Amino acid sequence: MDFPALILAVVLAHLDRQQKQGNGSPQRMSARTIVQDSLRSSALSAMLLGIALGLLARPEAVLAGFYEPLFRGMLSILILVLGMEAWSRIRELISVAHWFAVYAFVGPILHGLFAFGLGYLAHLWVGFSPGGVVLLAVIATSNSDISGPPTIRGGIPWANPSAYIGASTSVGTPVAIAVCIPLFIALSKIVFSV
Repeated sequence: MDFPALILAVVLAHLDRQQKQGNGSPQRMSARTIVQDSLRSSALSAMLLGIALGLLARPEAVLAGFYEPLFRGMLSILILVLGMEAWSRIRELISVAHWFAVYAFVGPILHGLFAFGLGYLAHLWVGFSPGGVVLLAVIATSNSDISGPPTIRGGIPWANPSAYIGASTSVGTPVAIAVCIPLFIALSKIVFSV
């Protein structure tokens, strides 16, 4: 789910930068060129390579040879490093990118409520399970803590890390875990008990 959003973020950032380098005057830009430049970034290339490996490799070999021995430890280290960086940037986030902090707080709740509503409609129309509705809402509240910061750092090197790491890891993740998950479980008990 992260891949389209991250490509869009990189493309929009490059569009904005090209427009600003043209002194704000409108200029014709080839969407193909911008997408090609965005896909050439090391982070997006690594993500595409990961998807290709996932599609082409034998899943049991990847699980036994890579995932089991390495993934959990590497993920723990990545989350620890991102958490420490987010904590060190929380003051800068509030002073420099306060609207990102506001969105990081409100966004997960709104996205989750929207997804809960869509899931409830799917429940009424096609019999989507109540657990599926809650899971859809929880997925909609999540943010790109793992794939987002490295992709943005590689694809948009001029971006302020306080905005994208601070907003997602310092604000968005705690809101998703502490507020949204209990909210959607309680909402499902109310909605589906009728």
